[in-house]
Amino acid sequence: MAKILDGKVFAKNLRDELKGIVSILREEYGNVPGLAVVLVGDNPASEVYVRNKGIQTKECGMRSYEHKLASTVQQDDLLKVIKQLNDDPEVDGILVQLPLPNHIDSQKVLDSIDPEKDVDGFHIINAGRLATGGDALVPCTPLGCLLLLKDHFDELTGKNVVVIGRSNIVGKPMAALLLRESCTVTIAHSKSNNLEEICQRADILIAAVGKPEMITKDFIKKGAVVLDVGINRIAAPEKGPGKMKLVGDVAFHEAKNRVEAITPVPGGIGPMTIAVLLRNTIQAACNRRAWKCDL
Repeated sequence: MAKILDGKVFAKNLRDELKGIVSILREEYGNVPGLAVVLVGDNPASEVYVRNKGIQTKECGMRSYEHKLASTVQQDDLLKVIKQLNDDPEVDGILVQLPLPNHIDSQKVLDSIDPEKDVDGFHIINAGRLATGGDALVPCTPLGCLLLLKDHFDELTGKNVVVIGRSNIVGKPMAALLLRESCTVTIAHSKSNNLEEICQRADILIAAVGKPEMITKDFIKKGAVVLDVGINRIAAPEKGPGKMKLVGDVAFHEAKNRVEAITPVPGGIGPMTIAVLLRNTIQAACNRRAWKCDL
């Protein structure tokens, strides 16, 4: 029976650890990290996500700031808000919730964030630092994947890893992180020739392609470890008319009988994201303020 890599449990343990670190920072330096989240518009999913970020930030003992702007806000006005946060010494991390309205250039907005406060790790400077082996704030989802892998394996050196997906948010930074761990890394995607054959060679398979249950058992080497980053909402007629359910990019019920370990959807990689965001905020605060912290 495959081991289920429980992201909920791991994330809770990580938040408990971070809470302890924040308590030490308060005692030693008389201050705690601060995270500012900017939400544009009224997307229900984004609102829930931002609310959860605020709750968990405060539960860890950090300061939480929320800036909610109308969906009609002009780009220049949004950039002014970000500049204010860049200049605010009490703000250590800035996150702009995506997606942004179509009339706003998302990359320009992300690149306006001070790289030292870019706790999402999306700024081109942080992306460049990561790609070239430098110290960087790293996107939360791939870093969460790496933490789960390091918790499962005693050693990652030499592991053959296939990452399915080439996005700037998951695929590319995931590959860079794994290269740092001396893995042998292949980046594949939905248009790769012989994708099934490529995946069958993987000791570790990371699916971040955005296509529901695309990765069947035939893609997976027996005994592999599978991380499913996909979150897809599909129809669930078995639950009743109009009902929906969440599934990953991996056909979980097929794969679980073939693998050594696997993350479920929901409850796998998803819960890691906010916990790692809090970790990045603490890291950013320590970097900016020359605080000592053990992360």
